[in-house]
Amino acid sequence: MNFLSKITKSFPILILVFSSISMYNPSIFIWFSGDLITYALGVIMLGMGLSLKMSDFKRVLKTPKWIFCGLVLQYTIMPLLGWSLAFFFNLPTFFAVGLILVSCCPGGTASNVIVFLAKANVALSVTMTAISTISAIILTPILTSFFSGSYLEIDAKGLFITTFQVVLIPIVLGLTLNTLAPSLTKKTLPFCPPLAVILIVLIVSSIIGQGKEIIISSGFNLLGAIMCLHLLGFIIGFFTSKVFIKNIEVSKTISIEVGMQNSGLGVVLAKENFINPATAIPSAISSLVHSIYGSIFVMLFGKK
Repeated sequence: MNFLSKITKSFPILILVFSSISMYNPSIFIWFSGDLITYALGVIMLGMGLSLKMSDFKRVLKTPKWIFCGLVLQYTIMPLLGWSLAFFFNLPTFFAVGLILVSCCPGGTASNVIVFLAKANVALSVTMTAISTISAIILTPILTSFFSGSYLEIDAKGLFITTFQVVLIPIVLGLTLNTLAPSLTKKTLPFCPPLAVILIVLIVSSIIGQGKEIIISSGFNLLGAIMCLHLLGFIIGFFTSKVFIKNIEVSKTISIEVGMQNSGLGVVLAKENFINPATAIPSAISSLVHSIYGSIFVMLFGKK
């Protein structure tokens, strides 16, 4: 189990190393494409579902202000930042829509790993991720459609169906298995976080490999927009929640949840709903950037 734990804790390093390898030699990773990416995200969501119990959702009743604050910041600050930065950096349509899409995504499993390493509130992180993920079934398609309206007409119904398929169904299945077969789930759980890390690394490395030429030709505009998106997400998430909640541990948790998106979901939604494959590239780079920021966050705040 120690080896599995090391894989999970090495997430930022693994994603940086393998993304770099993919930029150098894309053929190593581009085989992982098409339906494999969709199925991989389904497995990640299933793992999240297996880690949940009905009691997790009861925590919302105990700390509704914490959950509400994080959820509001997640689905207001980030989409506004995504739209503003796409305009400020004058991104081409496919990158602008991709940036807005990932900014409208919920928190992902990677945030739970970073919260754990930063010694923040893991229970709150898991609950926030679960609530924001379930909310994404409705909010991500609506917000993406709204903020992307100035670029092109978005098929909100298509986004909704894809989100429903790759998020809700696996999570409900995992939650059901955890309820009906807790002993089996308990044996499976230690393998879920490292498996999620491996699959996210494969997804990101594949998308970066496939879009190597576009990434290189895009210059610093796309990278700059994504770096600003997540950096501002971390900063605004921390200081805004600190003002309203006045609890450092909770503020650190909310900061991580707001600053780190489920980029894997962004990749799948982009690939399933947009003709131009480059629309998925912002989500792939996003995963790399927020993982690096997350590791920096751990170094700065990991000590109590």
